[in-house]
Amino acid sequence: MSTPESVRNPVPTPVGVEKPVGCPCQSHPSLLTSGFVQLSQQSRMYFVDQGKNYFHLHLISDSTGETLMAAGRAAAAQFHGAQALEHVYPLIRNRKQLLAVLDAIDGAPGIVLYTIIDTDLASIIELKCRDMGLPCVSVLEPVLQVFQRYLGAPSKRRVGAQHDMNEEYFRRIDALNFTMDHDDGVLPVDFEEADIVILGISRTSKTPTSIYLANRGFKVANIPIVQNVPLPQDLMRAKKPLIVGLIASVDRISHVRQNRVLGRTEGFQGELYTDRSLISEEIKYARTLCDKNNWPLIDVTRRSIEETAAAILALRPKWR
Repeated sequence: MSTPESVRNPVPTPVGVEKPVGCPCQSHPSLLTSGFVQLSQQSRMYFVDQGKNYFHLHLISDSTGETLMAAGRAAAAQFHGAQALEHVYPLIRNRKQLLAVLDAIDGAPGIVLYTIIDTDLASIIELKCRDMGLPCVSVLEPVLQVFQRYLGAPSKRRVGAQHDMNEEYFRRIDALNFTMDHDDGVLPVDFEEADIVILGISRTSKTPTSIYLANRGFKVANIPIVQNVPLPQDLMRAKKPLIVGLIASVDRISHVRQNRVLGRTEGFQGELYTDRSLISEEIKYARTLCDKNNWPLIDVTRRSIEETAAAILALRPKWR
Protein backbone atom coordinates (compact mmCIF):
# COMPACT_ATOMS: atom_id res chain seq x y z
CA MET A 1 0.00 0.00 0.00
CA SER A 2 1.36 3.40 -0.90
CA THR A 3 1.89 6.17 1.63
CA PRO A 4 -1.50 7.68 2.56
CA GLU A 5 -2.13 11.33 1.81
CA SER A 6 -3.01 13.70 4.64
CA VAL A 7 -6.55 14.43 5.73
CA ARG A 8 -7.21 18.15 6.00
CA ASN A 9 -8.21 19.38 9.45
CA PRO A 10 -9.61 22.55 10.98
CA VAL A 11 -7.16 24.59 13.04
CA PRO A 12 -5.07 23.81 14.97
CA THR A 13 -3.32 21.60 12.43
CA PRO A 14 -2.44 18.24 14.01
CA VAL A 15 0.71 16.32 13.20
CA GLY A 16 0.61 13.00 11.35
CA VAL A 17 -3.03 12.88 10.26
CA GLU A 18 -3.29 10.20 7.63
CA LYS A 19 -5.93 8.99 5.20
CA PRO A 20 -5.40 5.44 3.99
CA VAL A 21 -5.56 4.43 0.38
CA GLY A 22 -9.02 3.03 -0.30
CA CYS A 23 -10.75 5.67 1.83
CA PRO A 24 -14.10 6.48 0.13
CA CYS A 25 -13.33 10.19 -0.17
CA GLN A 26 -10.72 9.46 -2.83
CA SER A 27 -13.31 8.41 -5.37
CA HIS A 28 -16.19 10.46 -3.93
CA PRO A 29 -15.04 14.00 -3.02
CA SER A 30 -18.60 14.83 -1.95
CA LEU A 31 -18.02 12.76 1.16
CA LEU A 32 -15.66 15.43 2.48
CA THR A 33 -17.26 17.73 5.03
CA SER A 34 -15.22 20.56 6.57
CA GLY A 35 -12.10 18.79 5.37
CA PHE A 36 -12.97 15.47 7.01
CA VAL A 37 -14.34 12.25 5.55
CA GLN A 38 -17.96 11.91 6.60
CA LEU A 39 -18.54 9.10 9.08
CA SER A 40 -21.25 6.51 9.27
CA GLN A 41 -23.84 7.76 11.74
CA GLN A 42 -24.26 4.30 13.21
CA SER A 43 -20.70 3.07 13.60
CA ARG A 44 -18.61 6.26 13.26
CA MET A 45 -16.30 4.17 11.10
CA TYR A 46 -15.64 4.19 7.39
CA PHE A 47 -17.15 1.45 5.30
CA VAL A 48 -14.94 0.61 2.34
CA ASP A 49 -15.15 -1.99 -0.36
CA GLN A 50 -12.02 -3.76 0.82
CA GLY A 51 -13.82 -4.83 3.99
CA LYS A 52 -11.65 -2.73 6.29
CA ASN A 53 -12.91 -0.02 8.61
CA TYR A 54 -11.18 3.24 9.42
CA PHE A 55 -11.72 5.30 12.54
CA HIS A 56 -10.39 8.58 13.91
CA LEU A 57 -7.87 8.34 16.73
CA HIS A 58 -7.19 11.70 18.40
CA LEU A 59 -3.98 12.04 20.42
CA ILE A 60 -3.68 15.17 22.57
CA SER A 61 -0.36 15.87 24.28
CA ASP A 62 1.23 18.73 26.18
CA SER A 63 4.62 17.48 24.94
CA THR A 64 5.80 15.74 21.76
CA GLY A 65 3.08 13.08 21.61
CA GLU A 66 5.53 10.19 21.32
CA THR A 67 4.12 8.39 24.37
CA LEU A 68 0.60 8.62 22.98
CA MET A 69 1.55 7.46 19.51
CA ALA A 70 3.29 4.40 20.93
CA ALA A 71 0.32 3.54 23.14
CA GLY A 72 -2.25 4.18 20.43
CA ARG A 73 -0.43 2.15 17.81
CA ALA A 74 0.16 -0.73 20.21
CA ALA A 75 -3.57 -0.90 20.96
CA ALA A 76 -4.71 -0.39 17.35
CA ALA A 77 -2.42 -3.19 16.16
CA GLN A 78 -4.59 -5.67 18.07
CA PHE A 79 -7.57 -4.95 15.83
CA HIS A 80 -6.87 -6.23 12.33
CA GLY A 81 -10.26 -5.29 10.93
CA ALA A 82 -9.84 -1.59 11.64
CA GLN A 83 -7.26 1.07 10.85
CA ALA A 84 -6.73 4.23 12.87
CA LEU A 85 -6.47 7.63 11.21
CA GLU A 86 -4.11 9.37 13.62
CA HIS A 87 -4.64 13.01 14.55
CA VAL A 88 -1.70 14.06 16.72
CA TYR A 89 -1.98 17.39 18.58
CA PRO A 90 1.36 18.12 20.31
CA LEU A 91 2.30 20.97 22.66
CA ILE A 92 -1.26 21.70 23.83
CA ARG A 93 -0.64 23.72 26.99
CA ASN A 94 -3.44 26.26 27.41
CA ARG A 95 -7.21 26.48 27.30
CA LYS A 96 -7.38 28.31 23.96
CA GLN A 97 -5.29 25.65 22.19
CA LEU A 98 -7.28 22.86 23.77
CA LEU A 99 -10.71 24.26 22.85
CA ALA A 100 -9.61 24.56 19.22
CA VAL A 101 -8.50 20.91 19.29
CA LEU A 102 -11.80 19.80 20.81
CA ASP A 103 -13.70 21.69 18.10
CA ALA A 104 -11.68 19.77 15.50
CA ILE A 105 -12.49 16.48 17.24
CA ASP A 106 -16.18 17.36 17.20
CA GLY A 107 -15.92 17.50 13.41
CA ALA A 108 -14.38 14.01 13.21
CA PRO A 109 -15.56 11.96 16.19
CA GLY A 110 -13.45 9.08 17.37
CA ILE A 111 -11.39 7.74 20.24
CA VAL A 112 -9.51 10.35 22.28
CA LEU A 113 -6.28 9.56 24.12
CA TYR A 114 -4.39 12.23 25.99
CA THR A 115 -1.34 12.95 28.10
CA ILE A 116 -2.06 16.30 29.73
CA ILE A 117 -0.40 16.97 33.08
CA ASP A 118 -2.49 20.06 33.91
CA THR A 119 -5.53 18.76 35.82
CA ASP A 120 -7.74 21.68 34.77
CA LEU A 121 -7.09 21.02 31.07
CA ALA A 122 -7.59 17.29 31.62
CA SER A 123 -10.98 18.01 33.20
CA ILE A 124 -12.01 20.04 30.14
CA ILE A 125 -11.16 17.08 27.88
CA GLU A 126 -13.17 14.68 30.05
CA LEU A 127 -16.23 16.95 30.19
CA LYS A 128 -16.20 17.81 26.48
CA CYS A 129 -15.78 14.17 25.43
CA ARG A 130 -18.64 13.21 27.72
CA ASP A 131 -20.83 15.87 26.05
CA MET A 132 -19.84 14.57 22.59
CA GLY A 133 -20.41 10.96 23.64
CA LEU A 134 -16.82 10.00 22.83
CA PRO A 135 -14.53 7.62 24.73
CA CYS A 136 -11.44 9.28 26.17
CA VAL A 137 -8.55 7.91 28.21
CA SER A 138 -5.76 9.59 30.13
CA VAL A 139 -2.81 7.38 29.25
CA LEU A 140 -0.47 8.60 32.00
CA GLU A 141 -2.83 9.26 34.92
CA PRO A 142 -3.34 5.61 36.02
CA VAL A 143 0.43 5.10 35.95
CA LEU A 144 1.06 8.29 37.94
CA GLN A 145 -1.47 7.16 40.55
CA VAL A 146 0.31 3.82 40.98
CA PHE A 147 3.67 5.59 41.37
CA GLN A 148 2.22 8.00 43.90
CA ARG A 149 0.70 5.25 46.01
CA TYR A 150 3.85 3.13 45.93
CA LEU A 151 6.34 5.97 46.51
CA GLY A 152 4.16 7.84 48.99
CA ALA A 153 4.81 11.16 47.25
CA PRO A 154 2.89 13.27 44.73
CA SER A 155 4.16 13.71 41.18
CA LYS A 156 5.66 17.08 40.21
CA ARG A 157 3.32 17.31 37.21
CA ARG A 158 5.95 18.94 35.07
CA VAL A 159 5.27 19.09 31.31
CA GLY A 160 7.80 17.28 29.11
CA ALA A 161 9.87 16.11 32.08
CA GLN A 162 11.17 13.12 30.10
CA HIS A 163 12.71 15.44 27.49
CA ASP A 164 15.12 17.31 29.76
CA MET A 165 18.51 18.08 28.21
CA ASN A 166 20.30 16.19 30.95
CA GLU A 167 23.18 13.71 31.06
CA GLU A 168 20.99 10.99 29.57
CA TYR A 169 20.05 13.24 26.64
CA PHE A 170 23.66 14.07 25.78
CA ARG A 171 24.62 10.41 26.14
CA ARG A 172 22.11 9.58 23.42
CA ILE A 173 23.44 12.35 21.19
CA ASP A 174 26.97 11.01 21.67
CA ALA A 175 25.76 7.51 20.81
CA LEU A 176 24.05 8.75 17.65
CA ASN A 177 27.20 10.56 16.52
CA PHE A 178 29.32 7.46 17.14
CA THR A 179 26.85 5.23 15.29
CA MET A 180 26.64 7.48 12.24
CA ASP A 181 30.45 7.66 12.11
CA HIS A 182 30.68 3.86 12.21
CA ASP A 183 28.02 2.96 9.69
CA ASP A 184 28.72 0.26 7.09
CA GLY A 185 32.27 -0.48 8.25
CA VAL A 186 33.48 3.13 8.35
CA LEU A 187 36.24 3.95 10.91
CA PRO A 188 37.09 0.32 11.76
CA VAL A 189 39.71 1.28 14.33
CA ASP A 190 37.92 1.96 17.63
CA PHE A 191 35.48 -0.90 18.07
CA GLU A 192 36.48 -1.12 21.71
CA GLU A 193 34.46 2.07 22.27
CA ALA A 194 31.30 0.46 20.89
CA ASP A 195 28.64 -1.14 23.07
CA ILE A 196 27.38 -3.29 20.19
CA VAL A 197 28.75 -4.30 16.78
CA ILE A 198 26.24 -5.57 14.22
CA LEU A 199 27.35 -7.77 11.33
CA GLY A 200 25.30 -8.90 8.39
CA ILE A 201 25.10 -9.33 4.65
CA SER A 202 23.54 -6.57 2.58
CA ARG A 203 19.86 -5.72 3.29
CA THR A 204 19.56 -7.23 6.76
CA SER A 205 18.61 -3.86 8.32
CA LYS A 206 21.97 -3.20 9.97
CA THR A 207 21.85 0.58 9.68
CA PRO A 208 18.26 1.24 10.85
CA THR A 209 18.72 -1.18 13.74
CA SER A 210 21.95 0.58 14.70
CA ILE A 211 20.29 4.00 14.64
CA TYR A 212 17.35 2.75 16.69
CA LEU A 213 19.73 1.38 19.33
CA ALA A 214 21.75 4.61 19.27
CA ASN A 215 18.59 6.53 20.06
CA ARG A 216 18.35 4.32 23.14
CA GLY A 217 21.83 5.46 24.15
CA PHE A 218 23.99 2.60 22.82
CA LYS A 219 27.09 3.18 20.71
CA VAL A 220 26.73 0.85 17.73
CA ALA A 221 28.99 0.04 14.80
CA ASN A 222 27.81 -2.06 11.87
CA ILE A 223 29.92 -3.94 9.35
CA PRO A 224 28.85 -5.68 6.13
CA ILE A 225 29.70 -9.35 5.73
CA VAL A 226 31.08 -9.93 2.24
CA GLN A 227 32.38 -13.27 1.05
CA ASN A 228 36.17 -13.45 0.78
CA VAL A 229 36.54 -10.02 2.41
CA PRO A 230 38.15 -10.38 5.86
CA LEU A 231 36.68 -8.51 8.80
CA PRO A 232 38.81 -5.75 10.43
CA GLN A 233 41.46 -7.11 12.79
CA ASP A 234 40.47 -4.55 15.44
CA LEU A 235 37.06 -6.17 15.54
CA MET A 236 38.55 -9.62 16.11
CA ARG A 237 40.53 -8.22 19.06
CA ALA A 238 37.68 -6.23 20.62
CA LYS A 239 36.63 -7.40 24.10
CA LYS A 240 34.05 -4.82 25.20
CA PRO A 241 31.27 -4.85 22.58
CA LEU A 242 28.59 -7.44 22.05
CA ILE A 243 29.11 -8.66 18.46
CA VAL A 244 25.98 -10.03 16.84
CA GLY A 245 25.16 -11.21 13.32
CA LEU A 246 21.92 -10.60 11.41
CA ILE A 247 20.54 -12.88 8.73
CA ALA A 248 17.25 -13.24 6.90
CA SER A 249 15.61 -15.69 4.53
CA VAL A 250 16.58 -15.81 0.86
CA ASP A 251 13.08 -14.64 -0.09
CA ARG A 252 13.21 -11.62 2.21
CA ILE A 253 16.67 -10.49 1.10
CA SER A 254 15.95 -11.09 -2.58
CA HIS A 255 12.75 -9.04 -2.39
CA VAL A 256 14.41 -6.11 -0.60
CA ARG A 257 17.38 -6.16 -2.96
CA GLN A 258 15.15 -6.16 -6.03
CA ASN A 259 13.50 -2.99 -4.78
CA ARG A 260 16.91 -1.53 -4.06
CA VAL A 261 18.16 -2.26 -7.58
CA LEU A 262 15.45 -0.03 -9.06
CA GLY A 263 17.21 3.00 -7.67
CA ARG A 264 20.73 2.00 -8.67
CA THR A 265 22.80 3.80 -11.27
CA GLU A 266 23.52 2.45 -14.73
CA GLY A 267 26.18 -0.23 -14.80
CA PHE A 268 25.27 -1.78 -11.46
CA GLN A 269 25.16 -5.58 -11.78
CA GLY A 270 21.72 -6.09 -10.28
CA GLU A 271 21.35 -9.65 -11.53
CA LEU A 272 24.21 -10.78 -9.27
CA TYR A 273 22.97 -8.73 -6.32
CA THR A 274 19.52 -10.37 -6.44
CA ASP A 275 20.54 -13.88 -7.55
CA ARG A 276 18.90 -16.26 -5.08
CA SER A 277 21.63 -18.91 -5.25
CA LEU A 278 24.29 -16.30 -4.49
CA ILE A 279 22.21 -14.90 -1.65
CA SER A 280 21.96 -18.41 -0.23
CA GLU A 281 25.74 -18.68 -0.32
CA GLU A 282 26.08 -15.32 1.43
CA ILE A 283 23.76 -16.45 4.21
CA LYS A 284 25.67 -19.71 4.59
CA TYR A 285 28.95 -17.78 4.79
CA ALA A 286 27.52 -15.42 7.45
CA ARG A 287 26.31 -18.37 9.53
CA THR A 288 29.68 -20.08 9.32
CA LEU A 289 31.53 -16.90 10.26
CA CYS A 290 29.37 -16.27 13.32
CA ASP A 291 29.50 -19.90 14.44
CA LYS A 292 33.29 -19.93 14.12
CA ASN A 293 33.64 -16.87 16.36
CA ASN A 294 30.84 -17.80 18.75
CA TRP A 295 28.85 -14.69 17.83
CA PRO A 296 25.09 -14.88 18.35
CA LEU A 297 22.96 -14.82 15.22
CA ILE A 298 19.49 -13.28 14.86
CA ASP A 299 17.10 -14.05 12.01
CA VAL A 300 15.33 -10.79 11.12
CA THR A 301 13.04 -12.26 8.46
CA ARG A 302 9.86 -11.63 10.43
CA ARG A 303 11.15 -9.05 12.88
CA SER A 304 10.59 -5.32 12.89
CA ILE A 305 13.52 -3.01 13.64
CA GLU A 306 12.22 -2.63 17.19
CA GLU A 307 11.97 -6.39 17.69
CA THR A 308 15.47 -6.94 16.34
CA ALA A 309 16.83 -4.28 18.69
CA ALA A 310 15.03 -5.86 21.64
CA ALA A 311 16.49 -9.27 20.76
CA ILE A 312 19.99 -7.75 20.63
CA LEU A 313 19.59 -6.01 24.00
CA ALA A 314 18.31 -9.23 25.54
CA LEU A 315 21.65 -10.83 24.62
CA ARG A 316 23.82 -8.25 26.41
CA PRO A 317 23.61 -9.70 29.96
CA LYS A 318 24.59 -13.14 28.61
CA TRP A 319 27.80 -11.74 27.12
CA ARG A 320 28.94 -9.99 30.29
